[in-house]
Amino acid sequence: MKRKYMKALSVLAALSLTISLTACGGNNSDNSASSGNSGAANDGTKKIQIKVYAQHFDEDTAKPFDYAVEELKKEMPNVEIVLDEAVQDGYQKLKTYAATGNMPDIYETDWITLQTFAKSKNVELLDSYPETADFKSKLNTGLESRLTAPDGHVYAFPYTGIEFQLIYYNKDIFQKAGIQTPIKTVDQLADAAKKLSAAGYTPMAIFAKEKWITTAFYAGLVTREDAKGFGDLEAGKPTALPTAFVTAAEQMKKLQEAGLFDANATNTNYDQASSQFYSGKAAMFINGQWEIYSSTEKLGDKVDWMYTPAKDEATYESSKGFINGAGSPGGFSVSPSSKNKETAVKVASFLAQKYSEYKYTVLGSPIVSVKVDKPMTGEVPPMMKRIADEVLPNVKSYATAVNNVQIKNAIDDNTQNILVSGFTVKKFTDNVNRILAKENK
Repeated sequence: MKRKYMKALSVLAALSLTISLTACGGNNSDNSASSGNSGAANDGTKKIQIKVYAQHFDEDTAKPFDYAVEELKKEMPNVEIVLDEAVQDGYQKLKTYAATGNMPDIYETDWITLQTFAKSKNVELLDSYPETADFKSKLNTGLESRLTAPDGHVYAFPYTGIEFQLIYYNKDIFQKAGIQTPIKTVDQLADAAKKLSAAGYTPMAIFAKEKWITTAFYAGLVTREDAKGFGDLEAGKPTALPTAFVTAAEQMKKLQEAGLFDANATNTNYDQASSQFYSGKAAMFINGQWEIYSSTEKLGDKVDWMYTPAKDEATYESSKGFINGAGSPGGFSVSPSSKNKETAVKVASFLAQKYSEYKYTVLGSPIVSVKVDKPMTGEVPPMMKRIADEVLPNVKSYATAVNNVQIKNAIDDNTQNILVSGFTVKKFTDNVNRILAKENK
């Protein structure tokens, strides 16, 4: 579910931050020049500008990226990274780049977008590059699906392992509202929503202007009923939603009707939703495990995370080891139109590996793509330590991803719509069933 974040779609003229790299030796010999050369390395050769479209806004994104760039200075001093900050818009800006023939040399994206770009020839196939073989040799066990796509091709270098979503909550607000934790069932969560609303809080902040986060919330409910998650909508070839998916839709609607989500949730972006949570106006927040760093910074020991509730306590206990994240390709991809494609591939692989290195050694995240042979040096947030000590050792299974773009889009559209008053579970199931019948016939 890579990710994640913010900034309004209207900011199409994104601010570009140039990070200049000083020449200090190194072993790269690619002296070709891009049209955007801005200077020369110490040995007199022109620097190669590589434009990178990447997330760069918080502890979990900016610092790993900056670290990777600093390490790149040592390895490839003749390369100059031009950062184009990604916006949290479901990759719409990136798709605009593709439609207008203005692709950056390297860009971050997810599997659904990569499938579209593969058809439109906007992503370089990395299969035969030596950097890909090297990356495979360093990949952490069990993460093959993060690098190699279901069609057998490699489209991107991932920097994370299999990520998943969590429900964060403010312990102080819960205590003031008289809510017992852990919340184990959907009914308990609905009751908590009513208590929090009565106490003047937004029960759960969600940036539902982005469809992926409503899909992620729905995935959490589905996974409590079906450990394989969305993958069953493709592998099983159902022409109508299986019971587990209907149950999850009913639960999501029940929570909406209980007031769990703000009435303007589908018009709320990440900045607005996170601000509600950090300021103490919202009691809960839904996001991936990467949110741990920002929430810890803003709320300290007031914040913790909870498992997604289930239909009953027995199901909750038996399904806690079913992880709602699925391994699918994503990470740093390269544009075939790059004037410095060979260099861009090397840089993309290097950035992904160093990004992982920072997340493991400094941020203490065990959810990284490649093996890191350096020790952790940073202070690990307690919530991340819970994941390392409590969740990962007890994982029973990870969900599987749906690769069919039409089915995925149908889920995205209708999980967003189900947060709107008047949109019924029947409309949800009818809309998704119509796509399933067409795609799985």
